[in-house]
Amino acid sequence: MLRTFLPQVIKVGPLQARAFHATSVSRVAVGDLIPNVKLQEDSPSHEVSSRDIFKRHKRAILIGVPGAFTPGCSKTHVPSYLTAYPELKQKGVELVACVSVNDAFVMKAWAESLGTGDKVKLLADPKAEFVKSLDLSFDATGVLGSVRSKRFALLIEDAVVKKIYVEPDNTGITCTLAQTVLKDL
Repeated sequence: MLRTFLPQVIKVGPLQARAFHATSVSRVAVGDLIPNVKLQEDSPSHEVSSRDIFKRHKRAILIGVPGAFTPGCSKTHVPSYLTAYPELKQKGVELVACVSVNDAFVMKAWAESLGTGDKVKLLADPKAEFVKSLDLSFDATGVLGSVRSKRFALLIEDAVVKKIYVEPDNTGITCTLAQTVLKDL
């Protein structure tokens, strides 16, 4: 399970103080339940629970990308899932979703430009809360202006992580392509 360290109240005589742990969130692991974080779909007012999305589908794939409209994400990574969609469905995948640290309007425009239709659901994680809860974020301020999602793919069954694929350099496109994930289905 994901382990989050939150402030704890410690009694100090009649006063109380907050103690903060400096330990980071542990990286998502096989067997972990998907964290329950609010994501956005189509607009900022349409918030969806990450856990609820994946509880509704027996088998799903979630891909994380560094940024909408970036060359590798737009030309290779997401298109690999669009192309493989019929095969993924045949192997029992009920949902393919993609999350990025972008706002909902950008993700909606990107979905339209890619022609994802009902094949790949694009989800916005505007504050990087979801990818941080998975410990799958990295500091990309020098290139993309903020913390971003590492490039990853998760095979999820009943909201539980079954297989994890993370690009070693955070942004390359090798082990997270649809063709790689298909081999494990």
